[in-house]
Amino acid sequence: MQFKTLLPAALAVAAVSAQSDNATAAGNLTSVLSSNSNLTALNTLLASYPAIAESLGNRTNITLFAPSNTALSTLNSSGLLAQAASVDGLIQSLLSYHVLDGMFYAENITTTPQFPHTSLNSSTYSNVTGGQVVECRLDGMTAEIISGLKSVANVTQANVNFTGGVIHVVDNVLMIPSNVSTTASAANLTAFLGLLNATALTSTVDGASDITIFAPSNSAFQDVASGLSNLTTADLTNITTYHVLNNSVLYSSMLSNSTVPTLGGGNLTITYENGTVFINSARVVNADILISGGVMHVIDSVLNPNATMARANDTEGAGAATAFSGASSETAVPFTSGIATATTTIEALVTSTTQVAVSYTPAASGAGAAGGSGSGSSSSSGIAAAPTGAIGAAALFGGAAFLANF
Repeated sequence: MQFKTLLPAALAVAAVSAQSDNATAAGNLTSVLSSNSNLTALNTLLASYPAIAESLGNRTNITLFAPSNTALSTLNSSGLLAQAASVDGLIQSLLSYHVLDGMFYAENITTTPQFPHTSLNSSTYSNVTGGQVVECRLDGMTAEIISGLKSVANVTQANVNFTGGVIHVVDNVLMIPSNVSTTASAANLTAFLGLLNATALTSTVDGASDITIFAPSNSAFQDVASGLSNLTTADLTNITTYHVLNNSVLYSSMLSNSTVPTLGGGNLTITYENGTVFINSARVVNADILISGGVMHVIDSVLNPNATMARANDTEGAGAATAFSGASSETAVPFTSGIATATTTIEALVTSTTQVAVSYTPAASGAGAAGGSGSGSSSSSGIAAAPTGAIGAAALFGGAAFLANF
């Protein structure tokens, strides 16, 4: 598929089109896309995939996050769109990730993050029951749609009606969330990656479905390095599985005061206080990093299944001393030997804040988990792996967040 010749033609047409796009106009999908000066490139792309266009055009009661001409042009000029076209099924999956089942109007987007399921159900690219999610939230007056690697797409034109539902024009192509390894690397969580390797759990979590991971930062591991240096593989495995919830996907707005079981069989205590979320005595400092099998939250301390004190201290990072009493910091970050450092990290993944939920009230205790058991409970019988044969191709679009300077 020669996108370098296909899309520029559509963009040239858009450049001379000066019509006003009335958000109340309604027609079928093709007519609305072709008549909207911001969406002619998407219309051209869909025309290149008749089966996808027909399927999408026949659906009803959907919400489409439609990348603008500029968004598709940027992706096209980077070469990533052509690369996606060369991977069987990736364009279809990418477009599915832009579609929600149900009508989701602009007024439904608030400062409290919401995580609606998309139509991306291919097990090649998503292991979230009900379809991979996007995060929708209001930042000031701007509606943001947040996808893989925390790539942000702003809604630039809302509530464009068509016979099958509603369209929101976005200024960025949504990125399919990548697996744990790719995402953790981009977040510079090299110690956590090393711990997964040391316990032979990397491939398990990469292919897992419906999980929540609380991933300690590198500094968290460094703070208790002396306490980890002489542990057995069995001990390290217990620590690793204590950071994972199985069959329970808990996004930030679901992190309410509660106790939840972990993959390893122990329990975690979640405490919400004035915009800060604690997991036992560790703070969540970067929430809602979407992964192919669920969600990952970065925490500022390593959790210890043998020291489960909840909540705690007012000093950031104090949870480390609470969980590993007597452990001391060392210069070297543990578990990082042989772990490659990402050449480019993504600022949104490494920026930390104690106030991860300051602008909203989390769900009531016991609220259900998206894509999980519905009750927030998890199984300790082991992670159920799902096929992820082409997860590297999905990583291509996770990586586009910084490769294409979005």
